[in-house]
Amino acid sequence: MQASVDLNADMSESFGPWTMGDDATLLEVVSSANIACGFHAGDPDVMARSMAGAVARDVGIGAHPGFADLQGFGRRRIDLGHETLGNLVRYQLGAAQAMARAAGGKVRHLKLHGALANMASEDAELARAAYTAALSVDPEIIVMVLAGTAQEVAARDLGARMACEIFADRAYNDDCTLVDRRQPGAVIHDAALASARILEMIRAGAIIAESGKHIATRIDTICLHGDTPEAVEIARGLRAELEAAGVAVARFSGARAG
Repeated sequence: MQASVDLNADMSESFGPWTMGDDATLLEVVSSANIACGFHAGDPDVMARSMAGAVARDVGIGAHPGFADLQGFGRRRIDLGHETLGNLVRYQLGAAQAMARAAGGKVRHLKLHGALANMASEDAELARAAYTAALSVDPEIIVMVLAGTAQEVAARDLGARMACEIFADRAYNDDCTLVDRRQPGAVIHDAALASARILEMIRAGAIIAESGKHIATRIDTICLHGDTPEAVEIARGLRAELEAAGVAVARFSGARAG
């Protein structure tokens, strides 16, 4: 069993008076936060609050860029050329850097959101375009990748600093991609089940697909989605179970891909 693992959450997804998730409470539990940058969710005020909260609790800050799709929450696929995609990532990363700096912090990692992330997990060239753009802004940024997918292939090819991520609240296909949200059982809402499956994966050093297939992988960080009603319960339960098993929750180092 590994000695430590990072626990991250997607957050800062409220917009104006519309509240999505309990960011303040999640920031008391997680060690890294993926902050929405205003395209799929979030706005400048929400980002400012999230950044300030992360700095106050010494939580690692990550930019979480997605498609410009507020109505669809960034979960609808959009076909963009690689140059446009790269600029979309640069624009959102720059916004995150500015808001983090104003709060006294720094963006240390980048994680793609929603449909953009799913497309990058299937298409290494698309992932490469997104990560090349991020690295052009900050060559030392840590790229958080969906372990075992084309995202990891692209990050390794670029020699980027990398954090391999598995999901506590999502089911897996045999190729390490996530089961489509429209399928039954794709999103896990039971906190006890989420904790049990993650501990099993960490003990195995592998992603365990719905079929039972094991895919060996490096596990640097565990994600849960802040927009699910059970997010805080899952986060607290998972952290408690990890620590009870002797696995400390701590920020990932972002070892360079190799």
